[in-house]
Amino acid sequence: MKINLLSSRLAVAAFFLIALTISSCKKSPNPETTNNNNGGGTPSGTRTQLTLDSLYLYAKQIYYWSDALPAYEQFNPRQFSSKSKPLDNYNDELYAITQLKLNPATGKPYEYYGDGFPKYSRIDDMTLANPSASSSIKFADVDVDGNGYDVGIRPVAYIFLNSDKYELFVTAVYPGSPAAAAGVKRGWIITKVNGTAVGASFKSESSWVFDAFNASSVTIEGQNAIDKVPFKLTLNRASYKSSPVYATKVIARGGKKIGYLAFARFAALSGSDGLSDASLDPVFADFSAQGVTDLVIDLRYNGGGYVNSATYLTNLIAPSGASGQVMFKETYNPLMQSNQATILANQPLVGANKKILYQSGRMLTAADDDYSAAANTTVFKKAGSLSGVSNVVFIVTRNTASASEIVINSLKPYMNVKLVGDTTYGKPVGFFPITLENRYQVYLPSFETRNSKNEGGYYTGILPDVLDEYDDPAYVFGDERENYLAKALNVLAPSVTATQGLASTGNRRANTESFKSQQIRRINPNSEFVGMIERRHTLKK
Repeated sequence: MKINLLSSRLAVAAFFLIALTISSCKKSPNPETTNNNNGGGTPSGTRTQLTLDSLYLYAKQIYYWSDALPAYEQFNPRQFSSKSKPLDNYNDELYAITQLKLNPATGKPYEYYGDGFPKYSRIDDMTLANPSASSSIKFADVDVDGNGYDVGIRPVAYIFLNSDKYELFVTAVYPGSPAAAAGVKRGWIITKVNGTAVGASFKSESSWVFDAFNASSVTIEGQNAIDKVPFKLTLNRASYKSSPVYATKVIARGGKKIGYLAFARFAALSGSDGLSDASLDPVFADFSAQGVTDLVIDLRYNGGGYVNSATYLTNLIAPSGASGQVMFKETYNPLMQSNQATILANQPLVGANKKILYQSGRMLTAADDDYSAAANTTVFKKAGSLSGVSNVVFIVTRNTASASEIVINSLKPYMNVKLVGDTTYGKPVGFFPITLENRYQVYLPSFETRNSKNEGGYYTGILPDVLDEYDDPAYVFGDERENYLAKALNVLAPSVTATQGLASTGNRRANTESFKSQQIRRINPNSEFVGMIERRHTLKK
């Protein structure tokens, strides 16, 4: 029995309806709980200490690399108590957990990322979240469901090599946002923020520029990168709902019709039936109507999202002959596969009606899910009317992660798949949210994905067929002169020279100073979700 859960944040409200005995592990689900509770029962300690215990206990049972965790007494979760804010202590513990399992291919932890935070795991404080487009959140961003509360641009600093000076580009404008309504475009270079010049020193300016874009309003001025048309306008922060579709068009090239889609995130499927998508369906219907023969899917800023949405896009792209064949498999740790992760009984399942799910009068929990290998194999079910496409090029960067990577990896056995751009993020693992204290959502990698050929394990990223580190921010999505799109079109229509349309980008900086992708920094590093959330649950028989 398959159940499509609603957005995990909706589960928060339902949690207040549940007896306190299932909240944040107040009742011990495991004899190995605390050193003052070896016999089970009710553990003692402060709220923060109990949550530190819970975080360890969940990791011990559901974390994909749980075999690396030592016993409770050796790990001592309550040692992470030196900071005044509970969330900071929880993050310290989470980091310690995630650095225990080493990747033999690199000699470093699977979750090592070099910045003091786990590469995959995370904890979100839901009081700082944006549960709806009409609510007020504390930080400017667009969440995985497209709920925004900011001015609506993705500002990125392109830093010159061997220097601290930079150019501040608008690399994306979120549909539906104040910036989109004001006519802001990708390719704008911001030279002043609130009347103060920017670009001289990223180290000294990035903090206050970040604060400026998180304020209730911000004034930006500068010029378009291509035609030097100046701009100056004030943007006011607002709540909005943003489509994940940045841009779409059909390009005629070399006797082919090439469908181009720039896709921001794998938000929840927006069809009224929960099985279709109001954003993607019109795009592929148009591709079909125009006789598209090849595809370019631009995932350069797509950090992932929901597995079922990634599955849906994969079914829209896939050839009809793939139907019924294996798309991908999810593999959980041995305890999960044997359905012995008893701690999941503390996590109720919530249905589309925003109420806790019951079966035969009994409340269903995540422990009722079936985590066996057989129950977690996804097969193709062709969607949409676009058929006959055998070639697809994905535009990717180091921001391309998780659910985006599973689309690419799943299609490789069935289509001619090529990648253009920079090496991807590298996240072949996914998770589902665990709620603690009715406040914090914990995301611990719980499963690894592999395609029908058992290919996966791309922890250091997927290397493109056409490797180019320069993500050209000067052109709007879909402009055939843009570096990555021009190269992608050349893969599909090689009779057209790859240099077409590249002179104004490559030469513009070749005459000044070089750029590399490692020198690109988002002004708000937390502005985009990175992950792969599983919301489909197959109940044990």
